[in-house]
Amino acid sequence: MNLLDTPITTIENLIPQKSPFVMVDALLGFSDTQIVSSFKISESNIFFKNHTLSESGIIENMAQTVALHTGYDYYLKGQPAPTGYIGSIKEVHILSLPALDEIINTEAHILQEFMGVTLVEITVFNSKKEKIATSTMKTVIAK
Repeated sequence: MNLLDTPITTIENLIPQKSPFVMVDALLGFSDTQIVSSFKISESNIFFKNHTLSESGIIENMAQTVALHTGYDYYLKGQPAPTGYIGSIKEVHILSLPALDEIINTEAHILQEFMGVTLVEITVFNSKKEKIATSTMKTVIAK
């Protein structure tokens, strides 16, 4: 995987989500089959509850990391980012919830991609590089 020399922090055109529903801040690494994103937990986040990012926020961060991979791939090809959605979640394991001002890094590994359906394994790490969540997810590009 290629970690970028400088993280890409202007991602508004790379994902279909808009504020206040954006759950990724930066693109840190990219290859045909992998991506690494980061996200700083803020009090204004709609999924911030009880001093942490909720489980729903973590799942949305995972899905948006996949969307960021697709959007950046389209950007490199000179095309606008497509809209997509979560097709299915096979497994989600949330080990801990990130706290206020913590920066999480999310890694997605594309296992299979066919006709707009992407199967990925996703792992989220806290600022101490400890695994805090994993999932296997399918995302689908809307036609």
